Amino acid sequence: MKSSLKTVLLSTLTVVTLAASAGSTFAAETAWQKHHPRREQVNKRLANQDKRIHNEVKEGEITKGQAAALHKEDRSIRTEEKTMAGLDNGHITKADQRALNQQENAVSKQIGK
Repeated sequence: MKSSLKTVLLSTLTVVTLAASAGSTFAAETAWQKHHPRREQVNKRLANQDKRIHNEVKEGEITKGQAAALHKEDRSIRTEEKTMAGLDNGHITKADQRALNQQENAVSKQIGK
């Protein structure tokens, strides 16, 4: 009986610990999103385009080679976003965001042609 109680308590403690660490992870993401809304928007678009590219390959709309080229363009945009943020204390300006969005628009038009 004591062993069962010990197992239940240990399991409960593990679940509580995991829930607490998950909560703090989400809080950190939310704080980052709050302080970097432009970067968050650009990165969400890049993530969405990544999913679209994978979906287009899966559906046979584009080849793996075309997908690789599109992913390369997106990586280039992501690198540029990081560089821009590095020049402005971790933030990107409205002009930076506009330029990155224009580049993302160009890639987006190539997906699923």
